[in-house]
Amino acid sequence: MPPRDSIFAHPGLIVQAAPNSNSMCKEISMTDTPVLSGPEQAPTDGKKPDRLIIFLHGLGANGDDLISLAPVLGQVFPTAQFLAPNAPEECDMAPMGLQWFSLQDMSREQLQAGVDSVTPVLHRYLDDQIARFSVTPDRVAIVGFSQGTMLALHAMPKYSGLVAGVLGYSGMLIAPESLADENIRKPPTLLIHGTEDPVVPAEMSKVSGEAMKMAGFDVEVAYSKGLGHSIDEAGLRLGIEFLQRAFGDKEVPET
Repeated sequence: MPPRDSIFAHPGLIVQAAPNSNSMCKEISMTDTPVLSGPEQAPTDGKKPDRLIIFLHGLGANGDDLISLAPVLGQVFPTAQFLAPNAPEECDMAPMGLQWFSLQDMSREQLQAGVDSVTPVLHRYLDDQIARFSVTPDRVAIVGFSQGTMLALHAMPKYSGLVAGVLGYSGMLIAPESLADENIRKPPTLLIHGTEDPVVPAEMSKVSGEAMKMAGFDVEVAYSKGLGHSIDEAGLRLGIEFLQRAFGDKEVPET
């Protein structure tokens, strides 16, 4: 994982990781369950939202990165409220950025401990936003990038409600064994990955998808040929189509 894992958009609708940095940051002091906040975009139709699309950013970034996709998605989902909460810790691998959990120690045990620690924080945020906008969990979709995808894949099966879907770019499932819990939720999931990703290898989405299928998830894995640690126009288009199906706006094609 690079020290900074932010994204930026340009007219070609490609978002990608920013350059590496070796600066160090300290961890923020937090209460037991931090309250998340971040940038938002209201429905483009000017009415009360009937669904929420929540972006989870990558390591060293903040909510501003992924909220840049909201104007594009808002054209397709005019009734959606877009939210991009900032992660609760200052990044310990990049200046000015944030992290959901530390990646200084990439051992399996520490990765699981990290994602376990922030899962209740995300759950509280979801509870608050669902109550705030008076929607049900099945009108909520989660879109993650890199570390945000890692959090989404770990936290959403453990959430109290079944969300409409999880769209994960350039990430992986940290603890496949956690899916063995018979009480987990199994939201429809689409994983999208660049075949030339030097940060989180594309093989990670393949392995994650296989583990989720074994656990009974409706999961698809798609690849952007030749793409690095980024989201390209083709991947964004696939993601939009997935969200349309997840929300029931578009019929699921017969197989």
